[in-house]
Amino acid sequence: MYLEIVTPEASLVSGEVESVTVPGMDGEFQMLNNHAAIVSLLVEGEVRFKGNPTIAEGYANKFTQKDGKWIMQINGGTLECSDNKVIVLAD
Repeated sequence: MYLEIVTPEASLVSGEVESVTVPGMDGEFQMLNNHAAIVSLLVEGEVRFKGNPTIAEGYANKFTQKDGKWIMQINGGTLECSDNKVIVLAD
């Protein structure tokens, strides 16, 4: 599936990933290929994804890696997932 992470500063991530885990209002949840369409508010926490998408130049310092997954801290935001495309609008 395709992942895009956008902040007010820039589009930080774009490309193919295997999974995306986000901090939803009612708890953490994960999306895999062919996930049902969803729109969700996000709370403070970690966005984790597995894969090798492109990270925008100058923003690699916003990400860490652990157990083969990329991790980014967010203060909240919104997520939309449909047709194997996940868009995270993060604060």
